[in-house]
Amino acid sequence: MTDFEMADVIYIEPLVAEVVAKILEKERPNGILAGLGGQTALNLTAELAERGILSEYNVRVLGTPLEAIYNAEERERFKQTMERINEPIPRGFTVNSVEDAEEVAAQLGLPLIIRPSYTLGGTGGGVARTPEELRTIVSYGLQVSRIHQVLVEESVLGWKEIEYEVMRDAKDTCITICNMENLDPMGIHTGESIVVTPSQTLSDEEHQMLRSAAITIIRSLKIEGGCNIQFALKEGSYRVIEVNPRVSRSSALASKATGYPIARVAAKIAIGLHLDEIRNDVTKETPASFEPAIDYVVVKIPRWPFDKFPEADRTLTTTMKSTGEVIAIGRTFEEAMQKALRSLDIDKGFGFGYAAWSEPELQQLLERPTDDRIFVIYEALRKGLSVEEIARLSNIDPFFIKKIEKILRAEEDVKRGKDLDLNPEKVRKMKRMGFSDEQIAGITGRSREELSDLRRAQGIIPTYKMVDTCAAEFEAKTPYFYSSYEDECELTPSARKKVLIIGSGPIRIGQGIEFDYCTVHAVKALKEEGIEAHLINNNPETVSTDYDTSDKLFFEPLTLEDVLNVIEKENHDGVMVQFGGQTSVNLAVPLKKELDRITSKTAILGTEPENIDVAEDRERFSKLLRRLEIPQADSGYATSAEEAKEVASKIGFPVLVRPSYVLGGRAMRIVHDDTELARFIHEAVRVSKEKPVLIDKFLEKATEIDVDAVCDGGEVLIGAIMEHIEEAGIHSGDATCVIPPQSLSKEVIEKLQEYTKRIALSLQIKGLLNIQMAAKGDVVYVLEVNPRASRTMPYVAKATANAKESEIRDSEPDAVLLSNGPGDPERGKNALNIVKNLAGEIPIFGICLGLQIIARVLGGDTYKLKFGHRGANQPVKELKTGRVYITLQNHGFAVDKDTLGGIGELTQVNANDRTVEGFENSYLGIKCVQYHPEAGLGPRDTEKIFFDEFLGASLE
Repeated sequence: MTDFEMADVIYIEPLVAEVVAKILEKERPNGILAGLGGQTALNLTAELAERGILSEYNVRVLGTPLEAIYNAEERERFKQTMERINEPIPRGFTVNSVEDAEEVAAQLGLPLIIRPSYTLGGTGGGVARTPEELRTIVSYGLQVSRIHQVLVEESVLGWKEIEYEVMRDAKDTCITICNMENLDPMGIHTGESIVVTPSQTLSDEEHQMLRSAAITIIRSLKIEGGCNIQFALKEGSYRVIEVNPRVSRSSALASKATGYPIARVAAKIAIGLHLDEIRNDVTKETPASFEPAIDYVVVKIPRWPFDKFPEADRTLTTTMKSTGEVIAIGRTFEEAMQKALRSLDIDKGFGFGYAAWSEPELQQLLERPTDDRIFVIYEALRKGLSVEEIARLSNIDPFFIKKIEKILRAEEDVKRGKDLDLNPEKVRKMKRMGFSDEQIAGITGRSREELSDLRRAQGIIPTYKMVDTCAAEFEAKTPYFYSSYEDECELTPSARKKVLIIGSGPIRIGQGIEFDYCTVHAVKALKEEGIEAHLINNNPETVSTDYDTSDKLFFEPLTLEDVLNVIEKENHDGVMVQFGGQTSVNLAVPLKKELDRITSKTAILGTEPENIDVAEDRERFSKLLRRLEIPQADSGYATSAEEAKEVASKIGFPVLVRPSYVLGGRAMRIVHDDTELARFIHEAVRVSKEKPVLIDKFLEKATEIDVDAVCDGGEVLIGAIMEHIEEAGIHSGDATCVIPPQSLSKEVIEKLQEYTKRIALSLQIKGLLNIQMAAKGDVVYVLEVNPRASRTMPYVAKATANAKESEIRDSEPDAVLLSNGPGDPERGKNALNIVKNLAGEIPIFGICLGLQIIARVLGGDTYKLKFGHRGANQPVKELKTGRVYITLQNHGFAVDKDTLGGIGELTQVNANDRTVEGFENSYLGIKCVQYHPEAGLGPRDTEKIFFDEFLGASLE
């Protein structure tokens, strides 16, 4: 959203009231939209209103009114509102102190649910089962609540949790987008729950009861836009738990599951449009007042970071611990569930990848669930626990347990029959239940390749269905697709040149929306070149999975089989793996191997997979650095604990353990002795799979540096050099870094640039590259290279903001300003090309580096100054008046005065060394100065000389 083309004006600033107040004072907007920025936006809008800032600048709250925010977010007012409209809520009281909470506990009894006002993701809340837990949770909840208020209410633990996503406009037209059923019972935050839509176990009577209640609630709160309402349901009785008067994490799920763009519609409602006036972009025919209808099953599963925090409490509670989520779409619950498990990218599934639990452990885990509870249910069934017993212990509806049992029985059926022939009916049945080729191959003792070839030979290939908001009742214009094993396929491949981009999957530590940013920009770039851009991903929280981002979207797991199925169906010209982070890069080598094996025409575009492997394989990359004579820390390789111990003893502790092909430092550790090495090496070897683990000497008291670059195989462009503020030893994703570097010497920077070029060219990188290095004294060590998009690339893009000529022209500017540097004007190729094309058409103004670039475009020369002009006391003499200005400057290059004769008139010089400080070309509408006229230092007399003329020329 902070891309400059996304809005007319963008501020990248802290989201605090003081900053927003200044923006409101400057911009004087007509309204403020609070409902799209989550809890932060609601809290901030309420604070601005309470400070009188909105009324001072006459800013109207658009969409959901302030009164609705207060009534939904403040627990006491919410309780009063529900009582007024006779909607049942759990008994409870709002409190402002621990002592008051203890009085409530004496009246209601334990356990109790604690819910702070104005918090996100269950922050500060929890289940209090003992007096000690009550005091602890309430104390913290009061701290994090914006108004220091918590609701203490009776427990509805174990009830079903049902959510409704509802829309309302100013005419009081209301629709439900979808209802969502949590597999997990009340007591587990909905963001932590496995969720399915449409609901599977509600009777029509229960659905209509809750739908009517949802519409009554949104009307009573007078919300204009979307909201999420959570209910607890038990045996035909329900309680209203809470209302989010904004888009929420569930809104993304509801939008992607139905194809109904909730945020887009909410924004249009906020500016006064009604639901029947807003067009459904997917069908292009129906209005937004039509409730979505779906003829498939969607399953959402969260992803937790416990692989990074093995000692953390994995128990699921009312407070969120997950970092992201996936959704999968199928024709049945079983199919969607198994596809969702594959999408998590955790090397686990039904029957594999997790610990062996004893029966007592299984019973305990069913009562106090963790992130493994879905696998616990499967193992409990395998060990003979009944559906009824599992339902009693877990409070999960027997319907879902029976569905998991059905998957288990299908697996056992194949094992029991030793069906090595695998007749087509049996294969098709298993594929319709979501089994992957790898799973079926493992059950029957085959290789994945054998099973895949057998399936194809039997004509068992996936068909693709549309997500179209209307269950195929109207023709969809911008559909997206999911796979299933049915007879009718709704996907028609085009004959255009087309490329598939592999996304990044769920948000997890080390891989977040940074890679969504990169995939979206890759889609835009392909479209600009007239190439049909397809995308495969499974994350509902990202822009890449919006229905209108790519030409075709496939909501699928990011596995070799699922990606290959899409490629085979569409027959793509190429596939791109470098924009989706580690998930997509890990597919490069196996995908190339499989494409070659089945003689597909589809090429992997960008850096060759063989060269990706050189970069990712720790041993091969270390040998490359030796060949290039680039320094690296003392190191060795290991594929076992014994080898690791031997390498570490040679190098000496502390050492750094680095597995190959990992994300976000997974299983990477600084190890100080043999005991720690023995503790961590097994996990490092496991995640490296067949690849070696690098064990290298840890560089103490070194400065770590990130470099982001792009290479076309012949030229290397360095986007930025980022200096870490903390010492080496903190993961680059956790480190604070600064652009440009502040303490690195000129010699170190030159080495960084040289090593980046050498590595990029030797690997024949075609596309993106991130290199991590460390400087110790004047020696620069290379730590690792990522031949893909990196976490820092959006940061670099936003910090450097490289403009495009087409975007400048599209904005129809009155004038263009080239800002200051510092930098070498010869290296500003993008700016040089843009100025060359715009000169004479649009007035152009340059400051500092801008002056040097303009001079070079017009035919002048530049040269490097011996010392450079730096500081706040540079004297600039204006030639026409003889007046001298005291200026701020920071540049190392200057324009050769002798070359100015043919390109413009010299207007200012440096009073000390007579270097060029300004020139103009009135015929072409060009005016430049070398100093910083906006700085306002010294006597502040440089502020108007340039900008008054800039504005005047623009207006003319």
